[in-house]
This record gives sequence, structure tokens and C-alpha cells, in this order.
Amino acid sequence: EEYWKEDYFDVASDYFYREIEQSKQLVDFQAGMKSLDIGAGIGKCMIAMSKAGYDSYGIEASVPFFERAISKMGVSAEKLQCSAIENAYFPENHFDFITFGAILEHLYDPSSVLLNAVKWLKPGGIIHVEVPSSHWLIGSMINLYYRSTGTGFVTNLSPMHVPFHLYEFGIDSFRRNGEMIGYSIVLQEYYVCNTYLPKIFDYLLKSYMRKTSRGMQLCVWLRKN
Repeated sequence: EEYWKEDYFDVASDYFYREIEQSKQLVDFQAGMKSLDIGAGIGKCMIAMSKAGYDSYGIEASVPFFERAISKMGVSAEKLQCSAIENAYFPENHFDFITFGAILEHLYDPSSVLLNAVKWLKPGGIIHVEVPSSHWLIGSMINLYYRSTGTGFVTNLSPMHVPFHLYEFGIDSFRRNGEMIGYSIVLQEYYVCNTYLPKIFDYLLKSYMRKTSRGMQLCVWLRKN
């Protein structure tokens, strides 16, 4: 119960705003288009998408999060499934926009889950994905340090608590996966994020990562073929 601080239930006015605006450009938005948040948590993203004009649905595997989405956040139980992502069901060709935020890296078979999402998506619909980048500069530097000191450690499973990261991703992974299951990449971005290093190193490394696409987080927008 200590996890549930009252301010955790506040939804900022600009929550998920950038992603929603990008999605609207890519799907030629009309009010009432259907969206799906995979890994909905307490429903903040669903609420933001509903306010933006989407008919918003979600999937959440955690019972405590699911229950609070309904009891504390006012999310409709008819629009939020309490289910493992792998076991969720929706009709084919149903959604215009599907989002995965910090989800695929925790799944044993991310490709099969993406395949389900592609089936649920209307032709020409959009999937938004954010995942850890396998090309992250700071991760490479930390691993180099571990190798040089002979510890045998790696940083790739960070954060070092459950749920662990099982995978990192590169843009080629999505290109090849898209050829297999029927989507194309329409936009890609790398988010630099914090380095947690002293300010001078932080400034220089962030600048380098922006120029070389070696940020921590890979964001891809996928369109169903």
C-alpha cells in the first residue's frame, strides 16, 4: 500500500500529449477512432487519449493496477481488460492506434505480441512502441568497464529488479520483424534520457548521443501494411 501515493493518481494536462499529436498526424485522425493502450497501468494514457477524442481501450495484467484504474481513475471496466497481453482478445481490424510504452522488453516473445497487435489494427493503422535501445552509448561504456575489470557483469538487464528487461532492440529488429508479420516503420526516434553522470560529462555525452542516435530509448512508429 505504500506504493500508492495520492499524487500518483494525478494526470498532467500534457500527459502523452506529444505521442497523441503524432498519432493524429499519422492516422489522419477523426473523432471516435479507436485506440488501445497495452500495459495500461492505472489508465492515465487511456484517459489522455479519451480527452483527445479517441475511443480508448486498454489491457492491464496487474490486478492492483486494474482495480485502481476503475475505482480511483474512473476508467470503464468495459474498456479495460485485466489479462496477460498474450491472452487478451479483440476483434481483427478493430483499432486505429495501438501504443506499447515500456512493455516489449519485459515479454518472453515480443514478436508474437506484436503479431496480435497487427491483427487487431485496421489496415493503415499505427502502432507506437518505446523500448530500450541496444545501441545505447552509456550501456556500451558500462559494459566495457565491466569487461576491463573482469567482473563478468553486464548492464543489459537493468533495472536490476523485477520485472527485468529481457531484451533490447535495434531498428533492424523492427525492419526484419515487420517483413515477417506485416508492418512498416514510418518514423523512428532515439530519446537520450539521463546519464546520471557529473554535469560536464552529462552535457558532452548527451550531445554526442543526439548526433549519433545512441540514446537510451528507441521510439518507433509502425504502420500496418
